Amino acid sequence: MLRIGIVGFGFMGRMHFRCWQDRQDAQVVAVCDANPNIKEDTKKAIGNIDGAASAIDFEGIELFSDFDAMIENANLDAISLTLPTYLHVEFSERALARGVNVLCEKPMSLDVAGCERMLAAAQKSGKTLQIGHCLRFWPEYVKAKEIVDSGKYGKVLAGTFQRLGAPPGWSQDNWFIDEKRSGGVALDLHIHDTDYVQYLFGMPKAVYSQGSRGKGDALIHIVTQYVYEDDVVVTAEGGWGMMPGFGFEMSFNLVMETATIVYDLTREPAFKVCPAEGDAFTPELATDDGYIAQVDHFARTIQGQDVPEVITLEQSRDSVKIVTAERQSIEEKKQVTVE
Repeated sequence: MLRIGIVGFGFMGRMHFRCWQDRQDAQVVAVCDANPNIKEDTKKAIGNIDGAASAIDFEGIELFSDFDAMIENANLDAISLTLPTYLHVEFSERALARGVNVLCEKPMSLDVAGCERMLAAAQKSGKTLQIGHCLRFWPEYVKAKEIVDSGKYGKVLAGTFQRLGAPPGWSQDNWFIDEKRSGGVALDLHIHDTDYVQYLFGMPKAVYSQGSRGKGDALIHIVTQYVYEDDVVVTAEGGWGMMPGFGFEMSFNLVMETATIVYDLTREPAFKVCPAEGDAFTPELATDDGYIAQVDHFARTIQGQDVPEVITLEQSRDSVKIVTAERQSIEEKKQVTVE
């Protein structure tokens, strides 16, 4: 039985809790959070999507406010690290150095240098560090990559990706909107699609981005064109400047030589393949969501099971590298090469 600790028990901490509780081979035995009212606060609904656990029964779960005390006393096999982004490097290093495996929420770090530190810590410890890029595990995105990789409908000619919502106001002391702690819309929201673009097409040779700013000059909307050698046209748009009544939307369209693949939560069905010949259809999809699937991948990895390579630390670092180039492109108002 895997003994699991969750570090940071906000929206994503509760999402990870739900996924671990779903397993027969793991038990959440410890939660670490600085909030002294964590039991009461978990009764409140938070976040922009469904799935985070609420009204949690803490029986059998030891609560800690001190991370080192949890690592010292809880006898953990692994932690879900769901702290604000600026803390990812430090707490990953501390857990790995103590022989504890780490599933760390995305993005890996606020900058590439932090990613390199995490890479080095994982290599030195010999333990598993996985970054939670959940789109690589999301059923519709998994199926789209499977179809593209099969070559059944030829190559991709164009791809568009979109992720839009209202500002994330549910975090403790509103750290999400502080770019120095979260990385802002580019690193917290838009990186989902940047990472999937990398997963589907590889590293772009350059990016050209434009962005809009809101209160306090913070970036709230970003549109990027990813430049590839074969001239495939790939764009991604992300923003959290929508009004509260808008809700949340994510979508993509892949234009292939003999088919179009569509995913849009506002459509029915949300996912379908439209071939050049024959009727549009929805292929069979995995039933678990991406959060459950990524936790399953991590759990089986640390148990020594043979699992397919879905996400590497180098790829997680490279997604931060691409977003860094996107932000530079916005500032300099020009195309920027991805080193």
